[in-house]
Amino acid sequence: MRVVVLASIFVLLAVTLVPTLRSYLRQQGEIESLRGQVSEQRQGVSDLQKEQARWNDDAYVAQQARERLKFVKIGEKSYTVIDAKPSAKALPGVAKASAASSDHPWYGQLWESVQVADAGPAATDPAKAGTGTTGTTGTTGTTGTTGTAKTGSTTSSAK
Repeated sequence: MRVVVLASIFVLLAVTLVPTLRSYLRQQGEIESLRGQVSEQRQGVSDLQKEQARWNDDAYVAQQARERLKFVKIGEKSYTVIDAKPSAKALPGVAKASAASSDHPWYGQLWESVQVADAGPAATDPAKAGTGTTGTTGTTGTTGTTGTAKTGSTTSSAK
């Protein structure tokens, strides 16, 4: 009789404690997951603060204007060297435009540029997509392929 009473007490304790223990362990897992997310977000905030500090520096802004926008100071001359080798440096998040092909009518070129812009930079990455883009025009039924465009490097020197 004592064994039955003792066994029923253990079953009653197990029935009441197992769900509580299960929810406790689940909540601990969620807490660890959220701590990981918080640390990732803090790292992202730190990276953004560093970038903001760089953009607050006038020298960095001037450097970016020279590199990205080809700005030069008064009295400097800008030289653009056209080279068959593509530039290895690409801006993140910026799609490469393909060279305009003269065998397409203007509306075909327009539609191709809309498709390239809609595809985003991942679809126009030369390492992933090959050496060019292929487009078709809906009304004429012709297809055209454009190859890799020549890229330019800019150097500037003061007088």
